[in-house]
Amino acid sequence: QGKFTLLRDTRTDGSFLVHHFLSFYLRAGCKVCFVALLQSFSHYNIVAQKLGVSLTAAKERGQLVFLEGLKSCLDLLFGEEEEEQSGQPSPLQFISESASNLKALFDFVQTSLTPADSDSWKGPVLLVDDLSVLLSLGATPVAVLDFIHYCRVTVCSQLKGNIVVLVHSNEDSEDEENELVVTSLCHHSDLILWVEGLATGFCKDVHGQIKIIRRLSLELMAEQDHVQIYQYKIQDKNVTFFARGLSAAVL
Repeated sequence: QGKFTLLRDTRTDGSFLVHHFLSFYLRAGCKVCFVALLQSFSHYNIVAQKLGVSLTAAKERGQLVFLEGLKSCLDLLFGEEEEEQSGQPSPLQFISESASNLKALFDFVQTSLTPADSDSWKGPVLLVDDLSVLLSLGATPVAVLDFIHYCRVTVCSQLKGNIVVLVHSNEDSEDEENELVVTSLCHHSDLILWVEGLATGFCKDVHGQIKIIRRLSLELMAEQDHVQIYQYKIQDKNVTFFARGLSAAVL
């Protein structure tokens, strides 16, 4: 409880970790607010069904609050029907405003995860896929970092919940704003799961490597961060992890 987990991917796609955490927290009985900026609801639902979870059922029973970023962006840019019906500003209101202000998105997260008296969920979870999209939509790095800061205070500190955020990064990239956000988030994370493509290129039996960084230095114990490195292969319904150089194809 109260942990901030950063999912970072470089030269590969780390979305399999998002699907893992989404199904994991729903099975655990947690209240989940999923800010999905990268794919449609049907995409996440199809993958979740393979993992034994129904997002539609979770939404109906109030366990999952799903923000479909692609649909919200289209509604904001080409029509205002959704806002007029609900009477509430869109969480992605900043797209149509001159000021890069993510307060509406934070209010959406806070409202979604603040427990009601009738709620019996184990704990709140905020899941974001993927934070880099906010920069592409016009938000400034400072606004994105402020949004994450306020979410950490509310979800992690006050509600004793967890936050899981995916960001794309590329050390050779000229996108300075994105690298600034990624570096800042790394400094504040309790756990970093850094997925990288193989330096040697594509391999049929090894899809990449994952670096697990436990930030012990954040706990004021003056210890070095604990780092573990594994390689992995993504299968239809699960992922296989193994030590570097010990894939089934090699052995």
